Amino acid sequence: MDRPVAVITGATSGLGRITAFELARQGYRIGTVARSRGKAETLVDELGAVTDEPVDVFYADLGLISDARRVGGEIAAHYPHLDVLVNNAGLHAFAQRITSEGLAEMTAVNYLGPFVLTEALMGKLGASAPARIVNVASEAARQAKTITPAVDLRRTDAYTRRESMSLYGRTKLMTIMWTQELARRLDPDKVTVNCCDPGFNATGLGRDLPGSAGLRRVLNFLKIGDPRKGAGIITRLATDPALAGTSGGYFSVRDARPLPCPEPGRSPLAQQELWDETVAFLAARAAD
Repeated sequence: MDRPVAVITGATSGLGRITAFELARQGYRIGTVARSRGKAETLVDELGAVTDEPVDVFYADLGLISDARRVGGEIAAHYPHLDVLVNNAGLHAFAQRITSEGLAEMTAVNYLGPFVLTEALMGKLGASAPARIVNVASEAARQAKTITPAVDLRRTDAYTRRESMSLYGRTKLMTIMWTQELARRLDPDKVTVNCCDPGFNATGLGRDLPGSAGLRRVLNFLKIGDPRKGAGIITRLATDPALAGTSGGYFSVRDARPLPCPEPGRSPLAQQELWDETVAFLAARAAD
């Protein structure tokens, strides 16, 4: 396996799908973590038009911590090296949904699942140096006015459609905070980790919103929310030689402009608190 390897979560649609095609065109062997067999098989067939490399599919629900941990082990065992990990899969739930593990689905899919998957792959990434991790965050992180990790990781109370934006934003704020804390724990000569705001994209992220399919068709017709722009910043963070060694950044879709982590998650102390609470939370669940 001489070609570089990129594993992308959520590559069956939207930003992840476009990123998979871009990386395949650049010579990467593509692996993806997917829930739907039908969508994954379609992606494999379509990628066959741009690459002669096999496309590897690993089936898991990243909203389940057990699945994220299991699939991380499967990926690590499958590849002799892993050069890029893109944590792209995301969900904006407009009403509370609880997973079979008792977690808020939006928190699990957007933050805890990627955290666990990345931890499971750190050994493989480190052994494949130089390697890159790209986490997809969102401008919605600015909607989170407070963060209390010990409480927010465990919140499962009901919320309204209007309240969902700030809660979605909090999961994306957690993503930025985690990215920057992880960067402080890694040797950037071996593994870098960055995140991005991919801008507004007319993808399936808000598929639970009534009328979203029709709205998406209108936006696509008007060329508003073109996901190719969002995929462009993801691909750039994954491959651009100018960004080699850059770690802990939060970058805008607009010309890869560096952005500050939104408050209230900007301080290293707050980021370390989130990290410590997340590790303790996951450890306690594993012990149950």
